[in-house]
Amino acid sequence: MSQPASSTSPTPPHPHTAPGSTTPGLPEPPALPGWEHLSSGKVRDIYAPAAGGPWAGRDVLLVVASDRISAYDHVLPTPIPDKGRVLTALSAWWLDRLAGIVPHHLVSLDVPAPVAGRAMICTRLDMHPVECVARGYLTGSGLAEYREHRTVCGLPLPEGLDEASRLPEPLFTPAAKAELGEHDENITYRRVEDMVGPAIAAQLRGITLELYSRAARIASRRGIILADTKFELGTDPEGRLTLGDEVLTPDSSRFWPAPAWQPGRPTPSFDKQYVRDWLASPASGWDRTGDQAPPPLPDDVVERTRERYLEAYRLLTGSALEL
Repeated sequence: MSQPASSTSPTPPHPHTAPGSTTPGLPEPPALPGWEHLSSGKVRDIYAPAAGGPWAGRDVLLVVASDRISAYDHVLPTPIPDKGRVLTALSAWWLDRLAGIVPHHLVSLDVPAPVAGRAMICTRLDMHPVECVARGYLTGSGLAEYREHRTVCGLPLPEGLDEASRLPEPLFTPAAKAELGEHDENITYRRVEDMVGPAIAAQLRGITLELYSRAARIASRRGIILADTKFELGTDPEGRLTLGDEVLTPDSSRFWPAPAWQPGRPTPSFDKQYVRDWLASPASGWDRTGDQAPPPLPDDVVERTRERYLEAYRLLTGSALEL
């Protein structure tokens, strides 16, 4: 599954570059009064408080969600209008509903005017180097591993499962963060224990499954299946385990319309599948295995992808996003 990178570590880890720099090929981030640009990843631009600004001296970061979109480990040259607004608004909506499970990083949505609606002021976290993935259904990389070994991240599963099968119970299937342009690597729970220690590993697993279970119930009441998702957790300046990054968006989750779900075949999802399908089609003229960058997206693919993100927001929250 697609797994966006952490954006709230004091020394930004993958995929962020050195402070003050921009990943090659990305547009220059906007200059924002009161904030100093630190780094940029596939989708987000990260800023720290500037001296003399309203947040000077505070242990926070400004996290701006751009309209950039990535696929097949490439940042595409064509943005999806309003995508950043959807990611920000939906994350804030979910954080409000998950707050009783674990503290979260959101401090304020009162951000500079040029990035209003697409940015959050967040507590600076020391992020754990683990993608905390929860799966309730078998698809994606989990399905590929199951077909070969009858396991997912080393966890045994019963015979007879297929594409989009509901799992006997939700699974914690972690991944290790990869460098920009590379795939995150599915790992075993034992590997997580080696990375962060048994106590933290147990907390990450327990919180991930509790977050998934609550979110799945909320989505189900709105006619949506939460097939899988990923969370990122870190430690705040007071040492508390805290939920960071984006939460339960189409970029970090597979949302399926419940009426379209049928085990044994792929289910359409509220994400960038239109983009992936076009890039993989002869119409794009692009060879995924080659060295060339992906081509610009056609207008119809951009519009259908935009509509899918906005539809996900509307169905989950019960109201259209104000643009």
